[in-house]
This record gives sequence, structure tokens and C-alpha cells, in this order.
Amino acid sequence: MNSLENDLRRAVFSVPFLCAAVLQYLILQNGGFESELYRMSVPLVCTFPYTCAWLSEYNSGFTKLSLTRTTVLSYIFAKYLACIAAGGLSELLPSLIYTSVTTDDIFPENWLLILLCSAFWAGVSALLAALTGSRYSAYGGSFVLCYFLVILHERYWESCYFINPYEWLVPKSEWFMGKTGIYIMLSGLIIITGLCYAIVLDRRLENV
Repeated sequence: MNSLENDLRRAVFSVPFLCAAVLQYLILQNGGFESELYRMSVPLVCTFPYTCAWLSEYNSGFTKLSLTRTTVLSYIFAKYLACIAAGGLSELLPSLIYTSVTTDDIFPENWLLILLCSAFWAGVSALLAALTGSRYSAYGGSFVLCYFLVILHERYWESCYFINPYEWLVPKSEWFMGKTGIYIMLSGLIIITGLCYAIVLDRRLENV
């Protein structure tokens, strides 16, 4: 638990988290939730806070010291949970502030979708960092994948609206079970991504 608490503290109370939150707030001020810029920025901005935490520790040699104080499994899931939590909150916090400033509502209409979408993309970037060992892949990978899925839906599979990440964030089509269907899908994707992350990172830590 101490490992998770430390990672959460480092992820949320950090300069990258603050920069991500401020940047997303400025983007919202520019165009709001319906803008193309906002929807495109989510899979990129949410990766700033803690996506490359493991990679930084691995390159600096700090991972060896960390593993003497906790188990490999605890270390892996602390990193993943802190990453998706920071990614989700870095998007949700500016959304709450923007909504409270522009309307009388405290929460934006799709606040849970914002949290889950950004948590998922942060998790995907963490997985890419573990797979490739590259910061460039980590920070840009989610954005590229998101854009690819958008193009795939708009140009080739228009009926498959569920593969369009913009639909996850700001639904336009009628989903089975409504927004609950999106919540279930995103939660499942986050879990699957976390399991893949654990498998990949466990193999990498064998060489530490």
C-alpha cells in the first residue's frame, strides 16, 4: 500500500500533472467539450503526468532499490494505478473547473466518461512505454492510435461507431445500455490493458 500511496503522491502532486491540467483547461476555454481540438487532445495530454514513471526509474537504476522494499506485483500495479489515476484526474479536474466557471453545474455531463477515457489512454501509453522502452512511443502512441481509430471509423467502418474514441468521450450514437455500455467497455479495456502491462513489465523486471 505504501508503494501505491507514494506513486499516487508523486503522480498527482507533480509539475507534469499541473501542466497537463492547465493545458487542458486552456483547450476547453478555447473550444469547449464539443470542439475537435478538445477531443484530439485528451489521449495526448493525459499521458503527461506519470506515463513514463517506470521508464525513468529503470533508466536511473532506482527500480532495483524500489524492488527491495516491495514485491514485483505490488510495484507494477502501483505504477499502473497511479498512471491511470493521474491521467484521469488531469482531465477531470480542468473539466470540473471549466464547467463550474461557465455554468451553474459542478460536474460536466460526461464527467465519468472523461475520467475513464483519459485513464484508458494513460494506461495504453504506459503499456507502450513498457513494450518499447521509448518516451516518444509513450507520449505519442495513444494519440496516434486514437486518430487511427477515428479514421478507420469515419472512412471505412461507419457502422462500427463503438471503435471511434470520440464516441467514448462525447457520444452521438445510441449505445446498447446507453452510457452504461460505454462505462462497461472502457472499464474492461482498462483492466485488459493493466493485465498486459503487468505481463510485459514483469518480463522486463526479470533483468533488473
